[in-house]
Amino acid sequence: MAVARTGASAARAASPLRDAIDDFLEHAEVERGLSPNTVAAYRADLEGYAAFLEALGVSGPGAVTEEHVRRYARRRLERHSPHSVSRLLSCLRTFHRYLAFSGVAGSDPTVRVVGPRSARRLPDVLSVPEIEALLAAVDTSGPRGVRDRALLEVAYGAGLRVSELVSLEFSNLFLDEGYVRCLGKGSKERVVPLGGEAVAWVTRYRKTARPLLARAVQSDTVFLNARGGRLTRMGFWKILQRHVRAAGIRERVKPHTLRHSFATHLLEGGADLRVVQQMLGHSDISTTQIYTTVDREYLKEVHRSFHPRA
Repeated sequence: MAVARTGASAARAASPLRDAIDDFLEHAEVERGLSPNTVAAYRADLEGYAAFLEALGVSGPGAVTEEHVRRYARRRLERHSPHSVSRLLSCLRTFHRYLAFSGVAGSDPTVRVVGPRSARRLPDVLSVPEIEALLAAVDTSGPRGVRDRALLEVAYGAGLRVSELVSLEFSNLFLDEGYVRCLGKGSKERVVPLGGEAVAWVTRYRKTARPLLARAVQSDTVFLNARGGRLTRMGFWKILQRHVRAAGIRERVKPHTLRHSFATHLLEGGADLRVVQQMLGHSDISTTQIYTTVDREYLKEVHRSFHPRA
């Protein structure tokens, strides 16, 4: 029996389908330990899916058929990219698999549904000279500049996700040993080495700049904002954009670009794919393999530029 809902879920009309969605989201958050961002994305996808099904008169999760799923995917494809629809179908598969496993539905209607084909998007990557220019563009004459340099050094030097970076605490930072411990997606713990430059700048930041930013605030969080609180994802984005402009980099640079660059530069340098997978915290090596595609694209570009018969 579904428990009573509060907030936005209680405001809408209850139905077996909506209750099943709420139960699935609770399972994703509590039992699977998925991040709040992932759960929020699941919620948005499933709310739209439920509205579509209810418009067709489908109110129970057991009444959803393969044709319902296909029709919804086709409708979404009219306004969204194949990549977006593939991501949506991944959400629906997870949802219906959960319903079938828990006995709420007798079968999984997504088993034979195949997503649209799309060109695999390569991640944005900065070159090594661009990374060096970005780091050198930071004015480290004041405490915020020292913080920013340490922040960027760790982001690129360890390939952390933005959420991992801004939530990093000193209890998980081992500067003498040269590594950082972090909790990734699904609360999976991993240990990533920190390079000498990152260690040096974090050490300088901790001794000279952080006490000025922290003021009277007591916190174990490594990177603080100007008011002494924890730096946010948006705060990091603004810091990154400011230094990207100062470095004269015209390409679009997102926070995740530093993580992409970390992985690509390791593989270009000859690192083993499995080792890079472990450092990135990828559960599936196919996710890491996209960076080998970036490496091949770089090699092709070099060949086109310099081979006389290219």
